[in-house]
Amino acid sequence: MSLLQRNGIERNGAERPGAQRAVGERSAGAAPANLPAPSVELIEHAKRRRFTADYKLAILAEADAAKEAGEVGALLRREGLYSSHLTTWRRQRDEGALSALSRPRGRKPEHPLEKENQELRRRLERTESELEKARLVIEVQGNVSALLGGLLEPRGADDPKSSDR
Repeated sequence: MSLLQRNGIERNGAERPGAQRAVGERSAGAAPANLPAPSVELIEHAKRRRFTADYKLAILAEADAAKEAGEVGALLRREGLYSSHLTTWRRQRDEGALSALSRPRGRKPEHPLEKENQELRRRLERTESELEKARLVIEVQGNVSALLGGLLEPRGADDPKSSDR
């Protein structure tokens, strides 16, 4: 028996040192034909599990209610949890952290009156800008009317500038 075989490593037939593999590992060409092809669907990244406060409290209640030997272990296996989860969750429950976790995360929702107030302010600003535009248009129309009125006025005898000869 060679040193490589004693250490659990065998050569893959190429008899070169860079092509070593562990005992029991097969190369791609050595797979039997009757085995199904391996699944090509892989999870890209592992997703971190998140447990709600209600779930944690329910699991703790079930674990605390377990009377017979092995019931807690069966619970942990069924739920895919570790005993350290129970330890951490019990400490959080005793500190009151689980009740704080039951509140929704993120910003507090705005008060409905504050939201309505903001909408009314936006409408007021928009209306005031439209009013200012309307005043400007009216002023321009007045200036145009005065200018055209002066140009189109008939010059008669009462006008000192007119001369009727």
